Amino acid sequence: LYIATGDGGGGDDPDNLAQNLSSNLGKILRITVSGNTAGYTVPPTNPFVGVAGNDEIFSYGLRNPFRNSFDRATGDFYIADVGQSAREEINFETAATPGGRNYGWRAREGSADNPGVGDPAPPGAVDPLFEYTHGSSLAPSRGSITGGYVYRGSLIPDLQGTYFFGDFVSGNIGSF
Repeated sequence: LYIATGDGGGGDDPDNLAQNLSSNLGKILRITVSGNTAGYTVPPTNPFVGVAGNDEIFSYGLRNPFRNSFDRATGDFYIADVGQSAREEINFETAATPGGRNYGWRAREGSADNPGVGDPAPPGAVDPLFEYTHGSSLAPSRGSITGGYVYRGSLIPDLQGTYFFGDFVSGNIGSF
């Protein structure tokens, strides 16, 4: 089970929880649901098992991941992350990604430095696969990305492998 958590609120993540590996906020957590007393176990292949950081953390540095999905044909993982002031982003992990990726929030919003804080970009921060700015055709004023799905239907063969997503504020639909 992959669990998406926001950074806990407050502009520019004031406690920098998305970068704090002792916090489960601003992360993708990965667990295995079980009947033990805790209700779950942690996969031993999670990137922070046996090292500094909460064992449940799979990926971090996210602001507000919303409606993430797996491509049912490839197992690839799409993480839609709601931006704060300027950008909306979609992060991507192939099925072979071992986890541990840092998507850079709070120092970065998408692929750009966050002007609201003076933090340098974290070493090794991963830029999004796709992003758009507020003020673009997808978000003419403000935006709030809503993740979607990779099309794997049979009715429109030309759309095979196309990822579709929405923007909650503008009501627009995008794809790539």
